[in-house]
Amino acid sequence: MGIPVRIHYTLWLVFVLIAWTLATGYMPHQYPGLSAATYWTISIASAIVLFASVLIHELSHSYIAKKNGLPIGRITLFFFGGVSEMTEEPKNASLEVRMAAAGPLMSFVIAGALAGSWWVTRLAGLPIVVTAILGYGALINAILGGFNLLPAFPLDGGRVLRGSLWQHSKNLVGATRTATRLSEVVSLIMMLAGFVAIIVGDFLDGIWIILLGWFIKSGAETSLRQTLLGETLTGLRVGDVMTKQFLAVTPDITVQQLVSDYLLVHPHGGYPVMKDGRLLGLVTLQSARAIPQELRVTQTVAQAMVPLERAPTVQPTQPAWDALQRMARERTEIMLVTDGGQLLGVVTRDDLMKSIRTRQELGLQPGAQVQVPLAGKHCVQCGAQMRAEDRFCSYCGSQQPQA
Repeated sequence: MGIPVRIHYTLWLVFVLIAWTLATGYMPHQYPGLSAATYWTISIASAIVLFASVLIHELSHSYIAKKNGLPIGRITLFFFGGVSEMTEEPKNASLEVRMAAAGPLMSFVIAGALAGSWWVTRLAGLPIVVTAILGYGALINAILGGFNLLPAFPLDGGRVLRGSLWQHSKNLVGATRTATRLSEVVSLIMMLAGFVAIIVGDFLDGIWIILLGWFIKSGAETSLRQTLLGETLTGLRVGDVMTKQFLAVTPDITVQQLVSDYLLVHPHGGYPVMKDGRLLGLVTLQSARAIPQELRVTQTVAQAMVPLERAPTVQPTQPAWDALQRMARERTEIMLVTDGGQLLGVVTRDDLMKSIRTRQELGLQPGAQVQVPLAGKHCVQCGAQMRAEDRFCSYCGSQQPQA
């Protein structure tokens, strides 16, 4: 599907832990009388089946997202399972529900297929190694599907709940707050259950339950913060928050001059590189840092800068929230605002965060007091500013009539 898959180093830790738990506890209990080598063979294969199932679970989310025009940056497999990293959030409640429900549904489909295979292999009298792996795969996928249906962020059930509330109330922030409160209740119950399990002597399972409860609580709070940030910037475009009076540097000054005359004096961590009114690229703090200190007095900005064709650029009509998300993805603090090859200004992460803080402190509603009128339309339901091509309002989720 063209989606990069990243294996985080914590996956290897939990892989070893699961294989060890299965080889020394679960498998000997379910299938007594086998050799240690057989238990380890079954357990390693079962752990592989588990994480392959998690990958397929995440791919089902990604398939629905890509089918509906949402790009997927990558899938990451890590300690707590997997996550599909979307570069954009769903624009309407119906899509969020469908995307979230796809994962548990796929897990149940895998569980059914493996359970059927387990039944057939038992009737056929195949070796216990095969039936044990299939049986565990069916069980763990059923558990995976059921656990993900818990109504708590960042689990799929939490997103289904938020999408359903959003669809009913037409209020994304209110739906997120309600789903977050329920998620916190679920996480506290899980952590309490984990402590009880430790007290009664089930130390390993207790630790797992506490960690999962903490993961749910942390994920719910993060989702709420991201939603609030996104809604605060609703209606704002890059042109509303960009810095129009900016400093530029010439390509022939040395990197040492850049450091002493610009980076140590002015607040921005990057500057456009221009010559004779022509934009050549972008030079940043990271660019200067990449040059060894002893070479900074001889090497020029032209040698250190990011050329224009590779520099992060954004148009003034693009949503400010999209720019902030892109900065996070590309790990940059500054972007060039251009239109038709003409440099109009720069936008920094500080510009965007300052706008968020100001609007929150003033209690401004999403879409209020947009400084620069842009071509587009307004939502028929809530009045928020939209792009002319948008079919759904990114604030309230209502469908717009077509021209």
